[in-house]
Amino acid sequence: MYSNKQNILELVALLREHGVTKVVLCPGSRNAPIVHTLSTCPDFTCYSVTDERGAGYFAIGLALNGGAPAAVCCTSGTALLNLHPAVAEAFYQQVPLVVISADRPAAWIGQMDGQTLPQPGVFGTLSRKSVTLPEIHSDEDRWYCNRLINEALLATHHHGKGPVHINVPLSEPLFEFTVAELPKVRVITRYQGLNVYDRAYDDLILLLNHFRKRMVVVGQMNLIYLFEKRYVKQLHKHFAWLTEHIGNQTVPGIPLKNFDATINAMSEAQAEDMTPDLLITYGGHIVSKRLKKFLRAHRPKEHWHVSADGEVVDLFGSLTTVIEMDPFEFLEKIAGLIDSETPDFPRMWENYCKEIPEPNIAYSEMSAVGALIKALPNPCALHLANSSAVRYAQLYTLPPNVEVCCNRGTSGIEGSLSTAVGYASVSDKLNFVAIGDLSFFYDMNALWMGNNIRPNLRIMMLNNGGGEIFHTLPDLDMSGTSHKFITAVHKTSARGWAEERGFVYLRAENEEELAEAMTSFARPEAQERPLLLEVVTNKNKDARILKEYYYQLRQQQS
Repeated sequence: MYSNKQNILELVALLREHGVTKVVLCPGSRNAPIVHTLSTCPDFTCYSVTDERGAGYFAIGLALNGGAPAAVCCTSGTALLNLHPAVAEAFYQQVPLVVISADRPAAWIGQMDGQTLPQPGVFGTLSRKSVTLPEIHSDEDRWYCNRLINEALLATHHHGKGPVHINVPLSEPLFEFTVAELPKVRVITRYQGLNVYDRAYDDLILLLNHFRKRMVVVGQMNLIYLFEKRYVKQLHKHFAWLTEHIGNQTVPGIPLKNFDATINAMSEAQAEDMTPDLLITYGGHIVSKRLKKFLRAHRPKEHWHVSADGEVVDLFGSLTTVIEMDPFEFLEKIAGLIDSETPDFPRMWENYCKEIPEPNIAYSEMSAVGALIKALPNPCALHLANSSAVRYAQLYTLPPNVEVCCNRGTSGIEGSLSTAVGYASVSDKLNFVAIGDLSFFYDMNALWMGNNIRPNLRIMMLNNGGGEIFHTLPDLDMSGTSHKFITAVHKTSARGWAEERGFVYLRAENEEELAEAMTSFARPEAQERPLLLEVVTNKNKDARILKEYYYQLRQQQS
């Protein structure tokens, strides 16, 4: 019987799946549940060594004989510190050594409890990966624990080999051995480059052709990639291609971009039909919270993430495979190897998205963003600030040859305007900025950059007197005194600052004024000075219009 500690069971099961079957066990009480589980499982060959200093080097010898990773397990406190010399040797000799340390709960560090010291990251730069596992009390804890163990074990042989440290906090009671079998666990696999001679490549193609419900989700990419026509024909019909404006032109064929509104309108039965069996992702961040929620609740059987760095990125909680290569190279490699039969799944998504109309709503922040997008000259650059602006933009069809930029690395509001100003200062296009009032005033010193401000810069500032997006958050009650602090209510205008900095100032307070202002604001001809258009709306009305729009979509689909 094995320990009932869920993080131990997850660890031991994954050690077995990753082929780490030689383990050196050091004595102790805090690590006794780990030692008992490893020594009881017939899949492991265990070696008893009392002195941790020698145990680490003994494990290095095991790893050197055959090349597979070997593990050493110790108890908490100074026992772990005695492994430091062996870890240093493994790092510089590039030996795949897995150090497993039992630990006390973090709350007792520094509280004069025995054998307790700060163990996470104790080996510093001499460890290729150091993780501390959570004690599992929820599904999210289990996912997190599983991901950390996979990351650590994959790091033993990623771009060379070396030691990793897996720290396992354990609360009392420790000695309950009531579990008969190790759990089935998710194993994340990494492929480092592919060619037609790799068996792994053939295995992936077989798996790819096995699934008929295939989806590709593309995150932020600040480039344009033109696929050859033959690849477009071979690839596009076999996948449902989902991307956002910040993905720019990095999809073969026409992508589905209004999926956020589409998902919002889905019934549960429709959601089951629209769930992919195979999900392939590349690129950076995704804006849509609805897509994240949808794919986390309706998990694909396989999720492959393709990236040049080969890092483990498990955004949807279902990652099974990391493919370390340029995503466009990967797509072109698989294009001619996909079965010729066209699946129905992509057409299902396309037909469903076609039923979702663009917003046709009253004057508001959302309609102002739509008016800008519809009026954009071709080509140009569009800079979207975080919060409302980037989300509203996704509801409208973007003209071709419009490059989209947005600070989605951290998704903060600071610096949106400064980034746009820097980009425009070296751009040969017109540069349009859609930005909310809080983002603008937070970064208003971006206009205080002297000769770096050029006439090709045009800013549309959405001013509704505070953080409108907070009104749309579910379950947030902003009654009473908290309202002014959460939304940062204000009565500030950008006019004085814009005119002082040499901008042509335009203002709109209703639909007619917005249409009139847009004739000069979005005019493709060059102008002598930069422009700032302040669109003034009511935040309560903005929030109501947004909620009504999504409610009408749900009613329409039902």
